Amino acid sequence: MKPRITDIERENPIIVGLDIGTTKICVTVGRRSGSNKIELLGVGKAESAGVNRGVVANIQKTVFSIREAVSSAEGQSNVDIKVVNIGIAGQHIKSIQHRGILTKSDDDEIGRIDVERLISDMYKLVLPPGEEIIHVLPQEFTIDNEPGIKEPIGMAGRRMEANFHIISGRVTDIKNIKKCVDNADLEVSSLVLEPLASSEAVLDDEEKMAGVVLVDIGGGTTDVAIFHEGIIRHTAVIPLGGNIVTEDIRQGCAVLRNQAEQLKVRYGSSLADENKENEVICVPGIRGRDSKEISVKNLAYIIQARMEEIIEHVYYEIKSSGYEDKLIAGIVITGGGAQLKHLVQLVEYITGIDCRIGYPNEYLAKTDMLNKQTFEEMKSPMYATSIGLLIKGIQILEDEEAAHQEIVSKKPEKVQVKEIAEKQSKKESWFTKIISEFIRDNQEIDDDTFIGKK
Repeated sequence: MKPRITDIERENPIIVGLDIGTTKICVTVGRRSGSNKIELLGVGKAESAGVNRGVVANIQKTVFSIREAVSSAEGQSNVDIKVVNIGIAGQHIKSIQHRGILTKSDDDEIGRIDVERLISDMYKLVLPPGEEIIHVLPQEFTIDNEPGIKEPIGMAGRRMEANFHIISGRVTDIKNIKKCVDNADLEVSSLVLEPLASSEAVLDDEEKMAGVVLVDIGGGTTDVAIFHEGIIRHTAVIPLGGNIVTEDIRQGCAVLRNQAEQLKVRYGSSLADENKENEVICVPGIRGRDSKEISVKNLAYIIQARMEEIIEHVYYEIKSSGYEDKLIAGIVITGGGAQLKHLVQLVEYITGIDCRIGYPNEYLAKTDMLNKQTFEEMKSPMYATSIGLLIKGIQILEDEEAAHQEIVSKKPEKVQVKEIAEKQSKKESWFTKIISEFIRDNQEIDDDTFIGKK
């Protein structure tokens, strides 16, 4: 059996991200390094044959791909993978705004437990049949009628209100993803919306404060997330991605699918005018047939037409969000589709908003666990979601630890009463004795009942 590094490195626990994409399934193993970056320990990849537009279409094929990617990551990292953080996307993803209110019994300072209570109340919202809440993201808090508070923890107050950005998805699609993970003998630690994961890998706090749009162009979907003043304001999933561009090339140039993918990756461009008229690609024929010549400019026209459609969808989401004029940091494009040449120029031409490519290398620490080629490959925009899942997994673990520490330091009243009763020999107040006797009597009744049942 492989030694588990998690038992050795308790202070920096190892996290596993599982990106179930339309074109690839990627497993990343890592932990937080001393420089507060992500130290990659292992990477496993497999072709995704059972996923269509971010939704599981074939469970058996998806499970096989997950096992293949996990096995590769285990061999490289020497870690026994059992628990994973999964990314989720797809056209079924929806988002709504809601407001919650919590009234405390005292004016003591607000703790993490109070915020968690308010968040947990949002999970009780009644949604349309067949939908389930994935994320409840607090935006701004109001403490005793004082609005615009972003960090309420530590403030004194009795009445706490908050605006929430609630993300939901289709129950069946969520269950199918979890079923694939279960069948692969893995356990789900957390389910993370993919644009949120990608944003952690390619955006910094300054951009989120200034106002920025993250556009993650994957194989089956294009994910959009808008941030302003450090808060997520709008999310959307567009059911178009790199695969539909490949399909357009296959039909437009009358070539095989794998040839179309190679044409897109090696010679593809989002702007036809940037290519020369006389530049030609020779594509081999099928089974001895004559080779075919394809104009690079015509190839670019096919790609440009589809990319314009995707960008128009993104621009519509930007305008409908109401933050079009507040995006000082502009647009950040990531994902596999971001590698197309001249895409930044096309986005700026259509939207009139500054644009850049988002690379996840800023958060990656140098590591001796991976070979140089694999480490350099992980800096590509197509692995932004995979790296982001690691970062989100670490953040979730740290938040849970902080909440646990607060519960330990400030125990709920029921726990305090029970402890007082157990320590009644040290505290001789009549109230303490009554409480202790009450608890003891109830325990004896429960024990007698239990013995009788046996």
